Amino acid sequence: MKTFGFKGLLQNEGWLQPAYVSCNDQGIIATISDTRPAENPVESIEGFALPGFQNAHSHAFQYAMAGLAENDTGTSASKDNFWSWREAMYQVALTIEPDQLEAIATRLYAEMVRLGYSHVAEFHYLHHTPDGKPYNNKAELAEKLLSAARTAGINITIIPIFYQKGGFGTAPGDRQKRFICRDRFTYYELWQTTEALCNQHSHANIALGIHSLRAVEPDEILATLHEARPNLPIHIHVAEQRLEVEQSLQFLGQRPVEWLAGEAGLNENFHLVHATHLTSREIESITDAGAQVILCPSTEGNLGDGLFAFEKFQQHKGKWSIGTDSHIGLNPFEELRWLDYGQRLSTHNRITYRSSAQRSGGIAAMEPCIGYGREAMGNHQKAFFQAGSPFNALVLDAANPLLASTGFDHLIDTILYAGDATFNLGTIINGQWVVKRNQHVAMDKINRDFAQAVKKLR
Repeated sequence: MKTFGFKGLLQNEGWLQPAYVSCNDQGIIATISDTRPAENPVESIEGFALPGFQNAHSHAFQYAMAGLAENDTGTSASKDNFWSWREAMYQVALTIEPDQLEAIATRLYAEMVRLGYSHVAEFHYLHHTPDGKPYNNKAELAEKLLSAARTAGINITIIPIFYQKGGFGTAPGDRQKRFICRDRFTYYELWQTTEALCNQHSHANIALGIHSLRAVEPDEILATLHEARPNLPIHIHVAEQRLEVEQSLQFLGQRPVEWLAGEAGLNENFHLVHATHLTSREIESITDAGAQVILCPSTEGNLGDGLFAFEKFQQHKGKWSIGTDSHIGLNPFEELRWLDYGQRLSTHNRITYRSSAQRSGGIAAMEPCIGYGREAMGNHQKAFFQAGSPFNALVLDAANPLLASTGFDHLIDTILYAGDATFNLGTIINGQWVVKRNQHVAMDKINRDFAQAVKKLR
């Protein structure tokens, strides 16, 4: 048994101070107390512990192109937007080899851990060889992602994605050939292979994913959902772009969320990624069903998607979590600030994160972000920390002058709105320091492998 001692530990009801967390050899919490245990040696830490964040939406391979799709085309005929960015993304997808994917994902996941994430949901649709044929091991690339997560020390939910079409009623293009499963039977075979792989690893589990309404035939979507295992998280991109909504109206006769609510039957297992362009009725259909949205503010801003109607969504007690998607930004506090400030700029009001009780904005943001983020991974634990669960924590430096001079009543707000990565002391995952003094324990080798992979890729 080992015990960590902190100046404070953030719980749902507020700060426990001081805080002593005792864990067994597997990193499972045995006790949480404000009293120093007499029987165990204590590692005293001049820090404040927050629950590890959940990154509910990731495309790991896109980290290789961060910042490389920002060039002005210099033409007036077409503007740079999501669809032109997608062409640059396809170029990376067509080129990347399995070992390169592992090196890139390892550094990405290590940076996630350094910045406070303890679990990532990998929305994985890069399935096949560069010529579009299945690998001998159908889960070859999923295995590379699992290996990357293990090296980085992060827990991972692999979401094998069903991707069948090039668009609404359109055959897949050559640039999408690494993504494609021809039908739900082919997809299910891939999914089962990946599930068997995940079952071999204590840091991994699996969810179900459909890329989008435009990427899979409607009857195949409904059959896949009908045959899905009960209580399995279901992830799907939806209503990210206005053009996608327009095409859905033309092809399906309904808006994307409208179609899902009426035809697929939304429920609490659904995690709708982006959901940027919704009507008031669609918002109500999501919240009434208990479905959730996954918001990726830095990517949505980078791609020019638009602003999610977060204020209206909260009025209906909507459930939400965050992800970093294309990884143009990786800091969870940055995602939360982007989400908040976008609303402030559009509503001209200041307090965005609201709860039923009179609570600070920081706590009102952390509870859904952590709790519903966990549900996106298939974990329904609501308490930030509790006995019987793995000890996953972001530890902030209590000696930082700004934090040291802030009282506990305002501490989480100072962290959320004024903090950056220099505040971080380290990250504990499954009871072990993975990042210490803001440096990942294996970062030297991770960086070398990443640099070699990206150089070859580019």
